[in-house]
Amino acid sequence: MELADKRTGTWWKKFKNNRTLLIMCLPAIVFFVVFAYLPMPGLYLAFIKYNYSDGIFNSPFVGFENFRFLVITGDLWKLTFNTVAYNLAFILLGNFLQIMVAVLLNELRGKWFKKISQTLMFLPHFISAVLIGLIAYNILSYDYGLLNGILQSLGMEPLKVYSTPNAWPFIIVLTYLWQATGYGSIIYFAAIMGLDNEVVEASEIDGANAFQRIRYIVLPWLKPTFIILLLFSLGGVLKGNFGLIYNLVGANNTALYATTDIIETYVFRSLMTNFNFSLGSAVSLYQSLFGFAIVLGANWLVRKLSPENSLF
Repeated sequence: MELADKRTGTWWKKFKNNRTLLIMCLPAIVFFVVFAYLPMPGLYLAFIKYNYSDGIFNSPFVGFENFRFLVITGDLWKLTFNTVAYNLAFILLGNFLQIMVAVLLNELRGKWFKKISQTLMFLPHFISAVLIGLIAYNILSYDYGLLNGILQSLGMEPLKVYSTPNAWPFIIVLTYLWQATGYGSIIYFAAIMGLDNEVVEASEIDGANAFQRIRYIVLPWLKPTFIILLLFSLGGVLKGNFGLIYNLVGANNTALYATTDIIETYVFRSLMTNFNFSLGSAVSLYQSLFGFAIVLGANWLVRKLSPENSLF
């Protein structure tokens, strides 16, 4: 009894000491409770054959039949491969370019040129995915696109881009990098701003040139930031960029399914076209569990290699 009272007193003391921080965190806690935890009973949809007349909890229970259907049809492996491949390209190439841009901005000495460069690189982030899809269509359209207009004026055959699956991984990745690199570099640039100027000045006095300063001081300083962002990104490695892909190629272009169909577009078709809520829920549950396992595995590996940079 005394031990329980002591624990309660300790908990209450910690709460009082940190009440300001807890109050500040309260909106985020409420958000996740309402939008992440309360809807979780809906996962039951993945294990039933849902119909409108019976509702969720009266529809026939089919166990893992929805997952079995995905495996048998081969859709699960294709969706997983496409989603993971796109996200790995986004994460690895995106972080590489963001670090490079942040380092280059830090090396610029012209104040006005630096501001103009930052503004121009940030602008694509604020362009709607709908507008990006419209721009892409006006460039790549077979009949009216700018690209084919130029090719025909040069006496060349027009390209059927919207019927060429192998072209779209490059288009999607390049579009994402164009849109996300400038804005994503803010975090790395802010991290560089936290670097002790005395260390940099000492390296310059010792004769280090710009490349040596970047290699031996700036990049090691950015390593913890990169690892944390990488771990956070891996948690969403199965959450594809639906807005970008949907507006670039749509969700119903069967000619491009082989290289552009991701989990989100499949779930969208299941819900909006086929009205198969159970199949869409099964894919979403698989997506969440797979992402959770990747985060745990990646964090375990980081803790083994660099314990001070692990999340937990």
